Amino acid sequence: MFAGLAAHSFLRLDELLSGTFGLVFAISVHAVGWPIPRGGAQAITDALIRYLRSLGGEVQTSARVDSIDDLGAFDLVLGDVTPRELLRIGGKQLSDGYRRKLEKYRYGPGIFKVDYALSAPIPWSAPDCRRAATVHVGGSFEEIAESERTMAGGKHAKRPFVLLAQPSLFDPSRAPEGKHTAWAYCHVPNGSSVDMLEAMENQIERFAPGFRQAVLARRTFRTAELECMDANLVGGDIGGGAVNLRQFVLRPTWRHYATSNPRIFLCSSSTPPGGGVHGMCGYHAAKVALRS
Repeated sequence: MFAGLAAHSFLRLDELLSGTFGLVFAISVHAVGWPIPRGGAQAITDALIRYLRSLGGEVQTSARVDSIDDLGAFDLVLGDVTPRELLRIGGKQLSDGYRRKLEKYRYGPGIFKVDYALSAPIPWSAPDCRRAATVHVGGSFEEIAESERTMAGGKHAKRPFVLLAQPSLFDPSRAPEGKHTAWAYCHVPNGSSVDMLEAMENQIERFAPGFRQAVLARRTFRTAELECMDANLVGGDIGGGAVNLRQFVLRPTWRHYATSNPRIFLCSSSTPPGGGVHGMCGYHAAKVALRS
């Protein structure tokens, strides 16, 4: 179990920082579990918007921002963007020194993702997997370690470590009656163009014989397609940047949420504590901004 948790770090399992990820995940999953929002992740956004509007706030969507200047007059800007995007839309409003620091920021491995429509629940051989919201598919510790070591070396594992979620087991609104949905991804080198579908499904089929017969439809996403959907997913990196000692401590710079402009702040996963579904990057950035 710990190997799968540590592998969320996108690091080789013999790297020091991978263990910290495993420990944090293990503590959180045993303390409160890994809950899923009823109705999908959009339900969280909808709830936050309702609360903001109750306070008099306003939300505008489908309005592309190619420059911070497009915003007109503002008191504060909190950018849920990576350093590369901040440089693109706001570089003119940042100091030369700060821009140079952002230019040195490095991105981590990407993912190959698959969304599934299923005719039935995934037929896992292990009964416990049939009642788990998230399943780490990888086999033994050694197999997971080899998968991550191969990916870190810029190659693609023949037996990739697969992270799979099956939310419709617990939230029937995620699929038509009697049907199910799932999504899965594996780690690949940044910018990879390799189709990992067969390798991933071989892994799932290995532990859930008959899985392919339950697939009604699937949609795959390579790294370029993910970045096309969201420019912040640079090279398919869903973690907001590479995890190394420097970027673990100085993320993205020693200023963390603040920038060289006292009215512009970063609140993305490129700031502490990094990638995840915790929301703490925005929480801490807002507190820093409000104190300014």
